[in-house]
Amino acid sequence: MSKQIVYTDQAPAPIGPYSQAVKVNGMLFVSGQIASELATSGDIKAETKKVMENIGAILTAAGMDYSNVVKSSIFVKDLNNFGAINDVYGQFFTSEPPARETVEVARLPKDVNVEISVIAV
Repeated sequence: MSKQIVYTDQAPAPIGPYSQAVKVNGMLFVSGQIASELATSGDIKAETKKVMENIGAILTAAGMDYSNVVKSSIFVKDLNNFGAINDVYGQFFTSEPPARETVEVARLPKDVNVEISVIAV
């Protein structure tokens, strides 16, 4: 098994003892990404777009892109934002979108409104 830690300064540095992403045997596991600088803006679309851009930067650092994503997990503070998040999220997966779940949670790191993680191959 070959294990590679993936890091880019084009996405937020980890805020705890974890890696932005880990690549193992051609599979990339991207940690949940947030956009803390936009959390208080009240603009869930801008926050989601920044999260997806962070994921894109990590995918690029690993030699991949959005077409490699096979699974995503979305954690959101308010499920009433589901439609707005989907509008932005869908712009990054225009064909053959990955499998996914969306879960409402009580609280997220740095009080953000949305966190997204992905698995890519």
